[in-house]
Amino acid sequence: MQAGDLGSHIYNAWLAQLIAKGQAPGLVVVGQSTNVLFDLLLSVLLRACGAAAAQRIAAALAVLVFFWGAFAFAGAVARRKPWEMAPVVAALSYGWVFHMGFFNFYLSLGLCFWALWLWWSVRPRGWLVAVPLLALAYLAHGLPVVWTAGVLAYDWLWRRLSSRARGYLLGAGLAMLVLMRGAMVAWLQTRWYTSQIWHVTGADQLWVFDGKYRLLAGALLAVWIWMAVDRRRGPHSAGSLLPLCILTATGIFLIPGVAWILDYQHQLAYIDERMSLPLAIAVCALLAGSPARSWQRYAMAAVSLLFFVFVYADERALNDFEDQLDRVVAQLPPGQRVVLSVNLPGSQVNALAHMMDRACIGHCWSCANYEASSAQFRIRIAGPTALVAPSDADASRLEDGSYVPKAGESPLLQIQVDRTGRLVERHPPPGSPIGVSHWDGLQIPAQALAR
Repeated sequence: MQAGDLGSHIYNAWLAQLIAKGQAPGLVVVGQSTNVLFDLLLSVLLRACGAAAAQRIAAALAVLVFFWGAFAFAGAVARRKPWEMAPVVAALSYGWVFHMGFFNFYLSLGLCFWALWLWWSVRPRGWLVAVPLLALAYLAHGLPVVWTAGVLAYDWLWRRLSSRARGYLLGAGLAMLVLMRGAMVAWLQTRWYTSQIWHVTGADQLWVFDGKYRLLAGALLAVWIWMAVDRRRGPHSAGSLLPLCILTATGIFLIPGVAWILDYQHQLAYIDERMSLPLAIAVCALLAGSPARSWQRYAMAAVSLLFFVFVYADERALNDFEDQLDRVVAQLPPGQRVVLSVNLPGSQVNALAHMMDRACIGHCWSCANYEASSAQFRIRIAGPTALVAPSDADASRLEDGSYVPKAGESPLLQIQVDRTGRLVERHPPPGSPIGVSHWDGLQIPAQALAR
């Protein structure tokens, strides 16, 4: 499966096994309270059934937790089974966050949706079960838990206020977001982009690779807008969910998309893109309150079907590329330090970024892997090592081609793609940037399916 960081996660699960055996000098496994649940799951599965099966089982479990949690939450809010939204929720489940491979965030968000379902549907004691779920979700990633805690607090207050006071509550929430932005800018190194405006609807989650997915995202947004203004669908009390959607969308636009957190060597990035996924599910729940008209159901199903057709065609091309990479790596001498210097231009997701990690398992060292040097994961650098990039900056330079090999360092093998699409090997000389090549192998569905 082409899912971005999934290759990095399974590679580091393999490294953890080597560390336990004393076969990975300079690396250690540390304990941490968050950003680790999916990695622990992968490690257990890797020992039990190998790397290939471990990835498929862990990713499938994450998707099941997310999809059914999102569906249950939407049903609890709408007070009905929102089956017409199921195709869209399925597409969102395999959208941008999934294809980036942010599985700790993804799994955490799925668990948070189950907690929200309990809060909305199992009253008055639903929160007793929701709290342990949120604790488990925090073990995966903290960001969805913070959002969920805000949702729970807002809904609790909203239910106890008059109609007039609810307007003040929304204003207070917007003011808090402005203050939060100011505090982050003042106390942390951050980066904010005007392009964050494109993520305030959640429909952007369908934009995973090239421009055809952007058209699908626009089509889904158009259907959502039409459903929102269609008065013939019948009245529905949105409850606290409408202001919560407004607050989430405002936060996506206002809060910096990148922040450097203390004790982390790598920035917490894509904050706005990540948070557009819970917003998208909240929009589905909001629109599910009134039954969709026939053409609206058909339109959402058509958009979802096209999404999966496009994904199938593009991932087939990516699988062909990875098969070629596996053949090249299999011919390398064991223990070789390798970097894949190939970019995917024009894509929202660089599916090639961690493809080398997966290919190297059991055979070579993927030098551009950033997890150990980022200090965000359980694998950390504890001393001199040639197995991974020595610093987060070096990992970034290896990925973008600006890394300059130093005289005397362990030999580095670079794999690039030539004009014919064939992978070629190169030993970059010391003193000059290694460079990067570009692969434009994604095809439109008609070409791929006809092949």
